[in-house]
Amino acid sequence: MLQCKHLPSRRTVFLDSLRHNSHMAYMLIQTEQTPNPSTLKFLPGRQVMAAGTRDFASPEEAEASPLAEALFTLGDVTGVFFGSDFISVTIAAGGDWSNTKPDVLTTLLDHFSAEMPLFKPGSAAGIDVPGETAGSEAFFEDDPADAEITAQIRELIETRVRPAVANDGGDIVYRGFDKGKVFLRMQGACAGCPSSTATLKNGIESLLKHYVPEVTEVLSV
Repeated sequence: MLQCKHLPSRRTVFLDSLRHNSHMAYMLIQTEQTPNPSTLKFLPGRQVMAAGTRDFASPEEAEASPLAEALFTLGDVTGVFFGSDFISVTIAAGGDWSNTKPDVLTTLLDHFSAEMPLFKPGSAAGIDVPGETAGSEAFFEDDPADAEITAQIRELIETRVRPAVANDGGDIVYRGFDKGKVFLRMQGACAGCPSSTATLKNGIESLLKHYVPEVTEVLSV
């Protein structure tokens, strides 16, 4: 089974007992630890992204989303990731979650209780489509001659890899295939995770080599 090497996640439940909206008496938000000690996974109990995922690595990128933008104003926050039903928030290495977590929870409660839009009107930056967005010098456009190989790689990543890492609050998306090398981009809790190298090499690389003999190496870009 493909997974990050870490202790079992501990889930804590937070109940918003201070807000009494006419349409929502209470809102429940759950949090989970991730393999990355700098990242926590927040589950609002509802859909976050209808399709795809969205990774914000800087305040400038977060300007497309009112929620991400608000989270980046919370002191130590250095990264925000939207999954299908969760938000992962990353703080600076050595940061204190005991101070930041209550502020993140308040921001999420304000956003979802008010049913605010996730992205600003007219923004085209809502969804990252795996394997089709640029943004890295190491990204390689697939050679048509490798179509069968890349199709197998993409299917394995979609069906075996991404669901596993989503459970840990992150994502790994396909970035290209060139001369036996598979290029992947790590997002959310996976980006900067101490166990990410082991996951990449011992988990994903072994999996792809087993099913696709043409794969010789897996690299993060």
